[in-house]
Amino acid sequence: MLVLVAPGQGAQTPGFLTPWLDLPGVEDRLRAWSAAIDLDLVHYGTKADAEEIRDTAVAQPLLVASALISARQLFASPEDFASLVGAAAGHSVGELAAAALTGVLPDEAAMGLVRKRGLAMAEAAAVTETGMSALLGGEPETVLPHLEKLGLTPANVNGAGQIVAAGTAEQLAALAEDKPEGTRRVVPLKVAGAFHTVHMAPAVSTLESAVAELSPAAPHTRYVSNKDGQVVTGGQEVVQRLVGQVANPVRWDLCMETFKELGVTAMIEAAPGGTLVGLAKRALPGVKTLALKTPEDLDAARELIAEHASPAAENSAG
Repeated sequence: MLVLVAPGQGAQTPGFLTPWLDLPGVEDRLRAWSAAIDLDLVHYGTKADAEEIRDTAVAQPLLVASALISARQLFASPEDFASLVGAAAGHSVGELAAAALTGVLPDEAAMGLVRKRGLAMAEAAAVTETGMSALLGGEPETVLPHLEKLGLTPANVNGAGQIVAAGTAEQLAALAEDKPEGTRRVVPLKVAGAFHTVHMAPAVSTLESAVAELSPAAPHTRYVSNKDGQVVTGGQEVVQRLVGQVANPVRWDLCMETFKELGVTAMIEAAPGGTLVGLAKRALPGVKTLALKTPEDLDAARELIAEHASPAAENSAG
């Protein structure tokens, strides 16, 4: 059973979209989305430096565009996707790509929503100096109380020995000086705010207004939610969860547990892939993984799809 996943913020690197522009139709599609959302995706994905693409309002649309562009190279149609992929999910902003790939939202609507999401979260992040740091190693029963003591939120519980803490700059500095027992390293992330915490509450109301004009469809492929790792079968519920997740923790550990329960045998991570495959290698031993980084990875991805595609009869989203 094949799972397709889309990465979250922090996965972007300068120039990561450059090789994808060589594929037929990709630049035209990116320019059309750029015009629709008033953001030059081609410039930011090819020429902008690390600091420019760290900006939340830029990074989020870039990541969703990249995931859609790369995944669409592998599946000819929604029917093709539904017949070959057993489940799909995204990490944080990657959930919007997953919503488009599973047919909940058209690509254009997903790009419009992620632009509004990025702007709203950037505005919320500007109120207080906040950020996020990954804790590598340590057991949850030790790490979580330690974060609570420091006033930090476990914003991403990623499984495979990784929890991401979020809070103010002062709280994160205190964490760097006082690591939980068993934690090997504390790594600051390339993000511009404390996402998935109470600091993002102002963005929730903005997104609630934004989604009111959407007409989501039921997913044609199992959609696994960051909220609790559950398969969500209603389009409206998917969209409401997308809104709420902005200010609530990402439970990627539970998403991977669901993949395991569904019988996952292979995972493909859309571009810019790598982070989620790394987690899966530790948490889902025996599962074949492939990260789409450049178009050179597409042939290997097609081979993996041919070996592990889910029979259509077993891939009901309902």
